[in-house]
Amino acid sequence: MPRLDTDVKLDFKDVLFRPKRSTIASRADVDLTREYIFRNSKMKYEGVPVMASNMDTVGTFEVAKVLSKFKVFTAVHKYYSVEEWKDFAAKNPSALPHVAVSSGMKDSDLEKLKQIIKAVPELMYICLDVANGYSEHFVKFVRNVREQFPGHTIMAGNVVTCEMVEELIISGADIIKIGIGPGSVCTTRKKTGVGYPQLSAVLECADAAHGLGGHIISDGGCTCPGDVSKAFGAGADFVMLGGMLAGHDESGGELVTKGKKKFKQFYGMASKVAMNKYSENKDLLDYRASEGKVVEIEYRGPIEKTLIDILGGVRSTCTYVGASKLKELSKRTTFIRVTQQLNEVFTPFNKPEDQ
Repeated sequence: MPRLDTDVKLDFKDVLFRPKRSTIASRADVDLTREYIFRNSKMKYEGVPVMASNMDTVGTFEVAKVLSKFKVFTAVHKYYSVEEWKDFAAKNPSALPHVAVSSGMKDSDLEKLKQIIKAVPELMYICLDVANGYSEHFVKFVRNVREQFPGHTIMAGNVVTCEMVEELIISGADIIKIGIGPGSVCTTRKKTGVGYPQLSAVLECADAAHGLGGHIISDGGCTCPGDVSKAFGAGADFVMLGGMLAGHDESGGELVTKGKKKFKQFYGMASKVAMNKYSENKDLLDYRASEGKVVEIEYRGPIEKTLIDILGGVRSTCTYVGASKLKELSKRTTFIRVTQQLNEVFTPFNKPEDQ
């Protein structure tokens, strides 16, 4: 017989912060930097734990150059060549503490990962990214990568439940990516019926990870700066953004002019566009469903302005709840459950189209 979990599960839109007495005079007084020591790699991290997603329309070298100036992280997409990595590292050595190299779990992915890290030994973060982090094959792959790179910090996912967070941490991952289906260009929930409301996933998985000395990334579901704050308030150590950082000069995606307006293409990495672009085995397309869509985002100019707006929003949240440091935000958070969405939600997308 099927099982039914009747516990209430919530998304970011379902809650608001309850304000609390604060002694903070200005948003400028809020410190957004965090320091972590990772469980398995023993590496120390210091920076602002907002993270650009490892999508080829977001996690670009150009984005990383800008974000690193703010100590903000970029999970660089996995389609750059070894030579491109060498060139980026030579020209942008100061950015390397705030970037990760991404990899899938095929043998060819692992071989390429080895070549990149050999070519750029200063690169200390690895992002192992698959749509379904529940497979036994993925757990074994994480163990293998940990054996090959004992001193590197490994991010792994995606999952949404406590038991899998614990298994991946015990298998060698330091930071677990949390999120199945919340992304703005992800259609996994529609195509498969699988998923988990993101706020509840973060709340539960953060507790599981922190109990083992691990960390988590809230990956997906943020549509405005308030959502970023909610993810941190729920216990996320990092918050990964896709759509909010797409559509800029530095972002990937084709620039299209329609009349007097310009748009940039943004798509999920499991969309038909991405699969056609990168799949080595075209026969997979005969039985593999697309779990992403393509949208056009109105061109938004330099990414720096958007980043400043996002960080400003998080700082403002901290002033409302009395957290002088980002570290204190989750301790000062009380969520109020609401019954309807806010009227004004940031939606940068135009003419969504399943592809």
